[in-house]
Amino acid sequence: QVQLLESGGGLVQAGESLTLSCAASGRTFSTHAMGWFRQVPGKDRLFVATIDNLGGTTYYAGSVKGRFTITRDNTMNRLYLQMNNLNPEDTGVYYCAARRTFTVGVRAELYEYWGRGTQVTVSS
Repeated sequence: QVQLLESGGGLVQAGESLTLSCAASGRTFSTHAMGWFRQVPGKDRLFVATIDNLGGTTYYAGSVKGRFTITRDNTMNRLYLQMNNLNPEDTGVYYCAARRTFTVGVRAELYEYWGRGTQVTVSS
Protein backbone atom coordinates (compact mmCIF):
# COMPACT_ATOMS: atom_id res chain seq x y z
CA GLN A 1 0.00 0.00 0.00
CA VAL A 2 1.16 3.54 -0.80
CA GLN A 3 1.27 6.11 1.97
CA LEU A 4 0.93 9.75 0.95
CA LEU A 5 1.58 12.89 3.00
CA GLU A 6 0.76 16.39 1.78
CA SER A 7 2.44 19.57 2.98
CA GLY A 8 2.78 23.22 2.03
CA GLY A 9 -0.72 24.53 2.60
CA GLY A 10 -1.40 27.83 4.30
CA LEU A 11 -3.19 31.15 4.28
CA VAL A 12 -2.49 33.51 1.39
CA GLN A 13 -4.07 36.55 -0.22
CA ALA A 14 -5.63 36.53 -3.65
CA GLY A 15 -3.02 36.82 -6.38
CA GLU A 16 -0.29 35.14 -4.39
CA SER A 17 1.38 31.79 -5.01
CA LEU A 18 1.81 28.59 -3.07
CA THR A 19 3.48 25.24 -3.72
CA LEU A 20 2.12 21.98 -2.34
CA SER A 21 4.20 18.84 -1.91
CA CYS A 22 3.26 15.20 -1.53
CA ALA A 23 5.70 12.63 -0.18
CA ALA A 24 5.04 9.01 -1.16
CA SER A 25 6.29 5.85 0.48
CA GLY A 26 7.53 2.66 -1.13
CA ARG A 27 9.50 1.63 -4.19
CA THR A 28 6.68 1.75 -6.73
CA PHE A 29 6.09 5.50 -7.01
CA SER A 30 7.15 5.65 -10.66
CA THR A 31 4.44 3.12 -11.61
CA HIS A 32 1.56 5.27 -10.35
CA ALA A 33 -0.23 8.08 -12.08
CA MET A 34 -0.94 10.82 -9.55
CA GLY A 35 -3.51 13.51 -8.98
CA TRP A 36 -4.45 16.51 -6.88
CA PHE A 37 -8.03 17.06 -5.70
CA ARG A 38 -9.69 19.83 -3.72
CA GLN A 39 -12.55 19.54 -1.24
CA VAL A 40 -14.58 22.05 0.76
CA PRO A 41 -16.64 20.85 3.76
CA GLY A 42 -20.05 19.70 2.62
CA LYS A 43 -19.03 19.63 -1.05
CA ASP A 44 -17.79 16.96 -3.44
CA ARG A 45 -14.12 16.29 -3.94
CA LEU A 46 -13.11 18.06 -7.16
CA PHE A 47 -10.41 17.22 -9.68
CA VAL A 48 -7.55 19.71 -9.93
CA ALA A 49 -4.67 18.13 -11.87
CA THR A 50 -3.19 14.78 -12.84
CA ILE A 51 0.14 13.49 -14.15
CA ASP A 52 1.12 10.13 -15.60
CA ASN A 53 3.68 7.89 -13.99
CA LEU A 54 6.72 9.33 -15.78
CA GLY A 55 5.57 12.94 -15.94
CA GLY A 56 5.15 13.01 -19.71
CA THR A 57 1.43 13.78 -19.72
CA THR A 58 -0.53 16.24 -17.59
CA TYR A 59 -4.14 17.36 -17.50
CA TYR A 60 -5.82 20.17 -15.57
CA ALA A 61 -9.25 21.29 -14.53
CA GLY A 62 -10.36 24.24 -16.62
CA SER A 63 -10.53 26.47 -13.56
CA VAL A 64 -6.80 26.09 -12.86
CA LYS A 65 -5.33 25.67 -16.35
CA GLY A 66 -2.64 28.27 -16.95
CA ARG A 67 -2.28 29.00 -13.24
CA PHE A 68 -1.33 25.63 -11.70
CA THR A 69 1.46 23.25 -12.66
CA ILE A 70 1.68 19.63 -11.55
CA THR A 71 5.13 17.99 -11.54
CA ARG A 72 6.78 14.95 -10.04
CA ASP A 73 10.27 13.87 -9.08
CA ASN A 74 10.43 10.10 -9.19
CA THR A 75 13.96 10.03 -7.78
CA MET A 76 12.59 11.60 -4.60
CA ASN A 77 9.11 10.04 -4.49
CA ARG A 78 7.59 13.52 -4.56
CA LEU A 79 4.62 15.13 -6.26
CA TYR A 80 4.17 18.91 -6.47
CA LEU A 81 1.49 21.41 -7.29
CA GLN A 82 2.67 24.93 -8.07
CA MET A 83 -0.28 27.29 -7.65
CA ASN A 84 0.00 30.82 -9.04
CA ASN A 85 -2.42 33.75 -9.02
CA LEU A 86 -4.61 32.13 -6.39
CA ASN A 87 -8.20 33.23 -5.94
CA PRO A 88 -10.72 32.56 -3.14
CA GLU A 89 -12.38 29.81 -5.19
CA ASP A 90 -9.15 27.81 -4.86
CA THR A 91 -9.74 27.51 -1.10
CA GLY A 92 -10.12 23.99 0.25
CA VAL A 93 -8.35 20.92 1.50
CA TYR A 94 -5.97 19.63 -1.17
CA TYR A 95 -5.48 15.89 -1.40
CA CYS A 96 -2.70 13.97 -3.09
CA ALA A 97 -3.84 10.70 -4.67
CA ALA A 98 -2.27 7.72 -6.45
CA ARG A 99 -3.83 5.23 -8.84
CA ARG A 100 -2.55 1.78 -9.75
CA THR A 101 -2.24 2.41 -13.47
CA PHE A 102 0.17 4.55 -15.49
CA THR A 103 -2.27 6.94 -17.13
CA VAL A 104 -3.84 10.21 -16.07
CA GLY A 105 -7.35 10.22 -14.62
CA VAL A 106 -9.82 12.93 -13.64
CA ARG A 107 -12.32 11.00 -11.51
CA ALA A 108 -11.68 10.54 -7.81
CA GLU A 109 -12.92 6.95 -7.92
CA LEU A 110 -9.98 6.04 -10.18
CA TYR A 111 -7.54 6.61 -7.33
CA GLU A 112 -6.92 3.98 -4.67
CA TYR A 113 -4.52 5.79 -2.33
CA TRP A 114 -5.06 9.14 -0.64
CA GLY A 115 -3.23 11.45 1.69
CA ARG A 116 -4.91 13.22 4.59
CA GLY A 117 -4.92 16.62 2.89
CA THR A 118 -3.46 20.05 3.47
CA GLN A 119 -5.53 23.21 3.94
CA VAL A 120 -5.23 26.08 1.48
CA THR A 121 -7.11 29.28 2.30
CA VAL A 122 -7.12 32.23 -0.09
CA SER A 123 -8.49 35.51 1.23
CA SER A 124 -9.92 38.21 -1.01
